[in-house]
Amino acid sequence: QVQLVESGGGVVQAGGSLRLSCAASGRTLSSYKTAWFRQAPGVEREFVAAIRWDLPVTKYTDSVKGRFTISRDNAQNTVSLQMKTLKPEDTAVYYCATGSRTWPSLRPDEYEYWGQGTQVTVSS
Repeated sequence: QVQLVESGGGVVQAGGSLRLSCAASGRTLSSYKTAWFRQAPGVEREFVAAIRWDLPVTKYTDSVKGRFTISRDNAQNTVSLQMKTLKPEDTAVYYCATGSRTWPSLRPDEYEYWGQGTQVTVSS
C-alpha cells in the first residue's frame, strides 16, 4: 500500500520561505515521477512542480519558476519543495503525488497516489 505524507506547511508572511516534505512508504520515489500540486478554495487543483524518476529533470509552472525548487532524497525516500519569496497567491493546500513513468505530466489524472495535503498560508 502506497502512502504519501506531507509536512512543513504553515503560516508565513509575504516574502518568507517554507520547505514542504513528502515522505513515502510502499513505493520508492526514485522509480516514479513525483509532483506537487496545490488547490485554493474554489479553484481547480493546479500543477506546481515535478521531478523525473531517473534523471534530475524538473518542471515548474511559470508562476513559481525561480522561487520554488523540487528535489528528492533517495536515501530518505522523500521529495521536498523549497518555497522562497512567497506571495499571498501561493496560499493553498499543497499535495504530493506520485505516478507512472510518463513525462512530462502536468494533469492530476496522470498521478496515481496522493497525500492528504498540507496548508500553506501566506499573509500580506
